[in-house]
Amino acid sequence: MCTITDSPKTLKEAIEYFADPERCFQYAVKLRWPDGKVSCPRCGSYQHSFISTRRLWFCKNCKRQFTMKVGTIFEDSPLGMDKWMAAFWLLVNCKNGISSYEVSRDLGVTQRTGWFMLHRIRLALQSGSVIKMSGDVEVDETFIGGKARNMHLDKRERRITGTGGKDKTAVMGILKRGGEVRTTVIPSRKRKVLQAKVKEQVAAGSALYTDALPSYDGLDGGYMHQIIDHAVAYVHGKVHTNGLENFWSLLKRGLNGTYVSVEPFHLFRYLDEQAFRYNSRKHFDDRERFELAMGLASGRRLTFKQLTGKINDPRQAN
Repeated sequence: MCTITDSPKTLKEAIEYFADPERCFQYAVKLRWPDGKVSCPRCGSYQHSFISTRRLWFCKNCKRQFTMKVGTIFEDSPLGMDKWMAAFWLLVNCKNGISSYEVSRDLGVTQRTGWFMLHRIRLALQSGSVIKMSGDVEVDETFIGGKARNMHLDKRERRITGTGGKDKTAVMGILKRGGEVRTTVIPSRKRKVLQAKVKEQVAAGSALYTDALPSYDGLDGGYMHQIIDHAVAYVHGKVHTNGLENFWSLLKRGLNGTYVSVEPFHLFRYLDEQAFRYNSRKHFDDRERFELAMGLASGRRLTFKQLTGKINDPRQAN
């Protein structure tokens, strides 16, 4: 992450700062290439010439032009970087998220464009760490879905066909106390599913805290596994899952209050968004969190066809 001198620290300052096209461009370039060495996103060459009147480069190696958007989530977007950077600032710093309708009103774009922008930004916020967690680790799962009491009668009869989580999407969270949280959409709460995820993300020998769900039985062999039975108590010394319960509360507040209706097909993207904000809540201020997120925009691409399911999205299969 790079910190730029006199860069904005509040939303008001950010809007004013990005309103200057040249300053916005220079800021975006600095975040894209923090070391100051602009390279061609197609061939990696540093041999190029800059065309200042069009704010693009001509690569002398592959003989093609490129802008700072090429090879990022911004590629092929006709929107200016001032709107993209404002959208980034809003999404990563609004505790409960921001809806596409709000983006549409605030930035002067259509609701569909705002929706596409936010999903592209969520792609940048994805965490793909392969380092296993260790120490004190909480594991918990929850169900995401519409509340029957908020549905019209005919919709309720069509969508609610059982009790509990039957018509909802199961989500699993793993939290290292004092550290990061990782989330994933899971097909079920069966033992083989949950334990496989635990073994994939948590180092053997770690202190593991779960609730009394039978699917966690058998983890004692590889972990210091302790259980809290919520029918009896929610805390017993260090044994609790309150950290993840807090995260679920924040997540559902955003889903129910800001986004209102989230399709299971896109749910993992909203998990990535909330996990990013949660993981950066303590050690970053608004500007630093924005710069961290902008620095993750390179090397990723999401087309509208992928977003709408017309082309398979690799993350959707997980």
